[in-house]
Amino acid sequence: MSQSPHASSAWHRPMLARHAGEEHRTATALELLFDLCFVAAVAQAASGFEHEITAGRPGHGLLNYALVFFAIWWAWMNFTWFASAYDTDDVPYRVLTLVQITGALVMAAGATKALEHGDFQIITWSYVVMRLAMVSQWLRAAYTDQERRPSALRYALGISVLQLGWVIRLTLPHDGGIASFAVLAAGELAVPVWAERAVGTTWHPHHIAERYGLFTLIVLGESITAATLAVRTALDTRAEFGSVLLIALGGILTVCALWWLYFAQDAPRRLKTQSTAMLWGYGHYAVFATAAAVGAGLAVNVAHLTAHGALTDVQAAATYTVPVAVFIVCVWLLDRRTAQLPTKADVLPPIAALAVLATTFTTVAVLCTGVLASLLIGASLAVARREANES
Repeated sequence: MSQSPHASSAWHRPMLARHAGEEHRTATALELLFDLCFVAAVAQAASGFEHEITAGRPGHGLLNYALVFFAIWWAWMNFTWFASAYDTDDVPYRVLTLVQITGALVMAAGATKALEHGDFQIITWSYVVMRLAMVSQWLRAAYTDQERRPSALRYALGISVLQLGWVIRLTLPHDGGIASFAVLAAGELAVPVWAERAVGTTWHPHHIAERYGLFTLIVLGESITAATLAVRTALDTRAEFGSVLLIALGGILTVCALWWLYFAQDAPRRLKTQSTAMLWGYGHYAVFATAAAVGAGLAVNVAHLTAHGALTDVQAAATYTVPVAVFIVCVWLLDRRTAQLPTKADVLPPIAALAVLATTFTTVAVLCTGVLASLLIGASLAVARREANES
């Protein structure tokens, strides 16, 4: 059994792997602060995405949003899985984590520029800051945890080489375009697979599930903020007061339903092996990105209603219905093999997603989406209760 991280003084503790079955493992105050700082990056990405769409550049905005959100998500992923296995909560660990938080704030400052102009220079240098700290953490783990030294060294090597590649990318014409980004991103995704093949790290299933749930709350919170701004806009622009309130109501219903849907899954049960955990963890890129995009889509629909921008009614509606539908499908795919849902309940999410997409062609798409998402939750509860009574 691994030594407890609280076995020695708070100034410096041996960075030994925490036990994967440790009881009462929850998110720490430092992890919550780390997540809180990522709110700024998520908000900047969503705001930039909204600006690109309302300016009539949806294709450009969607592509750069996907790239920027990958940077945000991957930085969060790197810290979260390391912390689950090696959080010693001593002074060096805290200091290095605060350095990563500083890098995250720099990344937030560069998110808008990257999304609107494709300039990833600030984000790249923010990663240099974060990864100097991250590599130091892995080297520290390699020095202390002899059993898992091969994995720790692979992580340190892989992260360092790829970060050098990101810096070199800045010297290429137009940053090497989407092709260079795709190659380096694929390398990033491959590092954990390669490193964990040596000796698996001892991440904690319940802790990981909680951390992902907290980040889901963060990105859904962006949609709550968008709904609040929609109500304020309705009060300021009395000409469309009733219509904007309907959009705000639809947004609130949607966010509440998406929250219910996500937290109905039994995530720790899914995280039993390294391969399934990686698929589950990587799959959350789409969950996080679409959850944040829901807020952007809500803001786009308010702006379209009050300012009559460059989008058609269908295009404006699609900015909201598509991310909601994708979120529903992604959560369903991540959860369907673990929740052991009855057949009737298992088909409800894809049906609901198709119905949400169909509302794109209505005049009240946001409200209809909120109603359909709420009906999905109600129907799932009703079917589950009926099955429980029959068994």
